[in-house]
Amino acid sequence: METQKRTPWRRWIVLVLMIVGWILAGMYAPVRPEITVAAEKLIEEPLTENFLGFAGPLYLVNTLPTLAVTIVLLVVIAFATNRSLVKSQKSDLVPSGIGNAMEAILEMLYDLTESSAGAKWAKAIFPWFATIMIYVLFANLLKLVPGFESVGVIHHAHGEGHAIAEMSGSWARILPGEGEYILAPFFRGISVDLNFTLTLAVISFVMIQVIGVRSQGMGYFSKFFNTKRMFKVPFFGAMDFLVGLLEIISEFAKILSFTFRLFGNMFAGVVLVAVVASLLGNVSILSAMIMMFELFVGLIQAFVFGMLTMVFMAMATQGHGDEEHAEH
Repeated sequence: METQKRTPWRRWIVLVLMIVGWILAGMYAPVRPEITVAAEKLIEEPLTENFLGFAGPLYLVNTLPTLAVTIVLLVVIAFATNRSLVKSQKSDLVPSGIGNAMEAILEMLYDLTESSAGAKWAKAIFPWFATIMIYVLFANLLKLVPGFESVGVIHHAHGEGHAIAEMSGSWARILPGEGEYILAPFFRGISVDLNFTLTLAVISFVMIQVIGVRSQGMGYFSKFFNTKRMFKVPFFGAMDFLVGLLEIISEFAKILSFTFRLFGNMFAGVVLVAVVASLLGNVSILSAMIMMFELFVGLIQAFVFGMLTMVFMAMATQGHGDEEHAEH
C-alpha cells in the first residue's frame, strides 16, 4: 500500500517567521525596557490629591488599564458562557463552544475541590478557589499579548535613558542609543504589581479565617490561643500556648507567601524576557521560546495560588486537638 508523503509545511512557516523576525529586528533594534518594581505613571499629575480621604494622591499607573481590561474580558466571557448554556437548555441540553469549554473547566475544578475539602464544604470553598484561579490566570496570560509593555507614553528620564526617533504625527520610537527618554507602557501585567498580589493574598487570608469560623465556630481560634490545659497540666499547657503563638505567626506568614510567590515569579519572567531580547538582538526565535516558558509559568502560578487557597480553606474546616476527638 502506497503511503502519501506528508509535506512539512509547518517547518516552512516557522522558517519564514524566523526570517521575518530577523529582518524586523534589524530594522527596529530591540531596546531593553525600563525595569522597575513599582508601576509606572502614565501621567505625572495625580487623578485625585487625597484618595478615599486618607490614602494620599492617586496616580494613573499602567496597571490600572490592565486591571480594567481583565475585568471586561472576564465579564464578556461570563456573558458568552451564560448565553451558550441558556441556548443549549432550549435545544438539546448539550452545551457547545465556549459554554462547553467553561463547563468542563469548572466541573474539573469543582471535582478537585470536592476531593480535597469534602462534599460538605465544597460549595462554600469552590467559588473562591475558582474565581481566584481564573482571575490570576487571565492576569498572567494577558501580559503575553503583543503590545503589552512595549507601546506607551515617552517620558523624560530622571537617570539613564534612550534616544528617540520621530515618526508620523506625535508617534516616536525608542532607540538603543543613550538619551534622556524612557517608555512608560500603556499596559503592564498586574501580576507584577505588589498591590494586586497583596490584595489577593489578604482576600485569601480573610476568607480562610471565615471558612474556619463557619465550620468550627469560635472554637476555630483555640488553635491560636490554646489555654485549655494551662492550669491542669502547666508544662504541657504552656507548650500548647507557645505552639498557638507559632500558629499565629504561620497564619500571617501566608500573606507574605501568597504575595511574593506570585509577584516574584511573574516579575522574574518580565526581567528574563527583557534581558534576553536585548542581548540576542536579531535572533528572535529564542525570545519567542522564553515567551512560551512564560505561558507555562503563568498557568502554573495561577494553579498554585488557587490550590493553596483551596487547601488552606479545607484545612481550616478540619477540627484539631480536643475538637477533633470530640467530633469522632
